[in-house]
Amino acid sequence: MDLEVITNILYATIRTGTPLLLVALGEMVCEKSGTLNLGQEGMMLLGAVAGFITMYQCDNLFIGFSVAAGLALTIFGTGLSAFLGVDYEGKTINALPTLAIAGFEHIPLLGKALFSQDAIVYLSWALVLGAYLFFKYHRAGLAVRAIGENPGVGNNLGLPVMRTRYLAVMFGGAMAGIAGAYLSLAYTPLWTQNMTSGRGWIALALVVFASWRIERVMLGAYLFGFASIMHLVAQALGLAVDSNLLAMLPYGATLIVLIMLSKNKQKLKMYEPMWLGKPWHKGH
Repeated sequence: MDLEVITNILYATIRTGTPLLLVALGEMVCEKSGTLNLGQEGMMLLGAVAGFITMYQCDNLFIGFSVAAGLALTIFGTGLSAFLGVDYEGKTINALPTLAIAGFEHIPLLGKALFSQDAIVYLSWALVLGAYLFFKYHRAGLAVRAIGENPGVGNNLGLPVMRTRYLAVMFGGAMAGIAGAYLSLAYTPLWTQNMTSGRGWIALALVVFASWRIERVMLGAYLFGFASIMHLVAQALGLAVDSNLLAMLPYGATLIVLIMLSKNKQKLKMYEPMWLGKPWHKGH
């Protein structure tokens, strides 16, 4: 395998992992506050179709991404996205352009992967860093974590429990919408029904796999991205492997991870927010 092939694989791994990184980051913030959001798949699809229709009609990528984030906060659903996108099935648009950074893209091996990506990839890195610093050092981030562990104690300390949870869900919805829009505006600049291919559900497993740690979410997203382009690796190595078998690798890996996690529930509980998925109201 020559250097150019490895470079292209690394580049494709980051692009493929970016939508999963965005939606998983949003879900992790939701769960840190104690809220479990199972609507990520539908939100991604609505983000994809809303962004594509807006871009197709207005030819403006900024407006396309803005509309995707807004709609995903309020309504989601696979059926609705299919209904909205029926007249746009198979149509194409100009993809989000790449932004080469000051000639660094010519650095061997990592240059193209790190310095010749589009704006949303760079945004995802900034969001990861921002979320890490937010939860580790910012008072509001510590408040979110405290509410996720015990909202009753947080309420007694004067923390706005419900407002914090609503804001966390809004952030998660926005990330899901942008992730879906990335699929239809940058990764594959067209709209097809169910184009998220289960990434919203995989994001839920990824957050658990990462033990609610931001750096692990990023690593897991790119591992999924790598598994999704195994057909490129197989071609580069000259391996005659059925393409359908390679296509199922990311989902098979997700099942294996879930099985492994279920065997050690005590260790999983050590990192899981204690109030995750539990209802709470003032005076509870």
